[in-house]
Amino acid sequence: MTDAPLLYSPEVAEALAEDRPVVALESTIITHGMPYPQNLDMAREVEEVIRVIGATPAALAVMGGRIHVGLTDDSLHQLARTPPDEVMKLSRADLAVCLANGRTGATTVAATMICAHLAGIRVFATGGIGGVHRGAEHSFDISADLQELAQTPVTVVAAGAKAILDLPKTWEVLETLGVPVIAYGQDELPAFWSRSSGIPAPLRMDSPAEIAAAARMRARLGLPGGQLVANPIPEADEITQSQILPVILRALDEAEQQGIAAKSVTPFLLQQIFHLTGGKSLTSNIALVLNNARLAAEIAIAMTNPA
Repeated sequence: MTDAPLLYSPEVAEALAEDRPVVALESTIITHGMPYPQNLDMAREVEEVIRVIGATPAALAVMGGRIHVGLTDDSLHQLARTPPDEVMKLSRADLAVCLANGRTGATTVAATMICAHLAGIRVFATGGIGGVHRGAEHSFDISADLQELAQTPVTVVAAGAKAILDLPKTWEVLETLGVPVIAYGQDELPAFWSRSSGIPAPLRMDSPAEIAAAARMRARLGLPGGQLVANPIPEADEITQSQILPVILRALDEAEQQGIAAKSVTPFLLQQIFHLTGGKSLTSNIALVLNNARLAAEIAIAMTNPA
């Protein structure tokens, strides 16, 4: 039981009451990922993909002092139209403050995991997780997403960590924290826009049923934390490492020159990469989110209906 201020949409409330599969979705991609109305169209498309597979989507956001678990069409439209500078970007540290102050907040990976767990949702689809930023040995800039994966029992489906990060250090931290990192259908970890990172996967699984079984076994063993499922972007939509790496390095140089830091780094870099790739990065980003939503729906179904 929880005393958290949760407000379920009718669709999600019915699905949970009937023990049907539900997939959590973050809201930062709506508020800070792209402008209106493209963000609204994308959010609706992701939700429809999940419904077609046979699960119920539950986008999570903070509005009016409550955690909305699933957004009605009206609340989704309201959130999509809200200017980004009026929306708090929420992680573990600021979730409670946003709720207490009645502010509007969009959930990052960490906050979405917390809210999903409070709501009884076991699977979450996103684009890519945060991680260890390049130069973290000087800045100590490490995403709270990694600690959240180590302590909150939600299976997260992502296309790996965002490629703007220091990927080897990100995977090392996850290993230290005891987080299972599972490459889906290949022996190498993906790198967000790219199917290949050159980094061997510590674990590989080839079916949603295997992933669901692993989550159930972790619960039986009393192990804290979740699982990260690294799902490679479809081949037709990828930007290879050789194509994207020079663009990332240029964007990082521009961020350093402009003194961009803290929570502003990731949105700045993604915007710069969007311009430098002529919009290709956003097209690929949407494709990988849809791909992750499909797999997350299949895992949620496998968790609800074990073989």
